Amino acid sequence: MGRGKFKGKPTGRRQFSTPEEMVAGSSARPRTFRKQEVEEEIEEENSSEEESEEETEKGKGTQGIIEIENPNLVKPKAMKARDVDIEKTTELSRREREEIEKQKAHERYMRLQEQGKTEQARKDLERLALIRQQRADAAKKREEEKAAKDQKKAEARK
Repeated sequence: MGRGKFKGKPTGRRQFSTPEEMVAGSSARPRTFRKQEVEEEIEEENSSEEESEEETEKGKGTQGIIEIENPNLVKPKAMKARDVDIEKTTELSRREREEIEKQKAHERYMRLQEQGKTEQARKDLERLALIRQQRADAAKKREEEKAAKDQKKAEARK
């Protein structure tokens, strides 16, 4: 007999009940499954009766099943639109507050840096002035060397 497209593992083959076994009730299914099915059917019947009696309260998830009194549970307060205070500003968390302070301090520092009032800006400006002076001296020296070279060429031609 063919097994279909996929070959089964040698450790265990599927056992299918024949219609005769199912009618006779001697299928290979464990008896615990039958007990569970019967219990589930009984629970469904009871729950349908209870649902018709109590349809007033239905919670999300396990809230409807497990009824507990949690003293730490904070129930959400329903707020109406007319009760909302528009002028009230929400307080920022510590992290948000620190982040804003950090940004403002950085902006203030950069403004002072542009004006040249910070220690680092003064050092940068001194270095820049020194580099400009060196470049100017080097350019002057090159001009003098070039002039001397041109003068030598002119004398050599004569």
